[in-house]
Amino acid sequence: MVEPWLEEAAATYNRSSEEKRDGYMALVLLPTSHLENILHWAFEALPDEILIGFDPNHEAPISTHIIDTYTGVEHRDDLFSGQGYVIGEPHLVNRGDAFSVHHVPEEWVDELFANDRGTRGARFTHWLHTHPNCVAIPSTADADAAQHTSGIDMILGIEFSPEGPLPWFEDAEGVRRRLQPKEEGTKKGWGSWRRKRQRPILGRAKTGHQIHGLELIAFHRTGVGVNVVLVDDDGWPHGLPKIT
Repeated sequence: MVEPWLEEAAATYNRSSEEKRDGYMALVLLPTSHLENILHWAFEALPDEILIGFDPNHEAPISTHIIDTYTGVEHRDDLFSGQGYVIGEPHLVNRGDAFSVHHVPEEWVDELFANDRGTRGARFTHWLHTHPNCVAIPSTADADAAQHTSGIDMILGIEFSPEGPLPWFEDAEGVRRRLQPKEEGTKKGWGSWRRKRQRPILGRAKTGHQIHGLELIAFHRTGVGVNVVLVDDDGWPHGLPKIT
């Protein structure tokens, strides 16, 4: 069972995904249970970032109703591999700093993936990496790594405490998509002040860390953003009424 706070945050995030649909050229569906697993791995790996690989779940095509709800006028259905299917199981591929995390160690390919994935090894379709206590904005290294991806790249920014050697960093420009149970207005210029004094607690990791904020974005190697929708284990978006 996914934690209730994460389901609530996913529903709020999906409302934003619907409202912002005209700003994206493509759509991807990520199960919230996968996101919960990734958060667990991320806190176990601190202070490192982690790299996750996915393949599309070809047994879970995206329904036309979901596509119609979350795609806009510029939608394309041929932008990347695996488009049209819910994202499959996550695989922990690597951990390291921002400069090394995108590298897949050869010993991992030979020992960890050979038996389960055969000749595909560590060649996954989609990728996600974490930004511990940092906004989910692509760095130059992230953009370079995306050039080798047949699917899409995602970034999960995690704001948490105790911070250790990684105080919250948000001095970066780009489109940010926050994942939180309730949308909160922030007066211009007050962002850092509010974060230091009024940090909400969304949930608690198994490591004991308090989770204050999450951000999640996806992008294609050409630089265009991809709309993310968070779904339950049946592939249905949180917060979207089910059709009968």
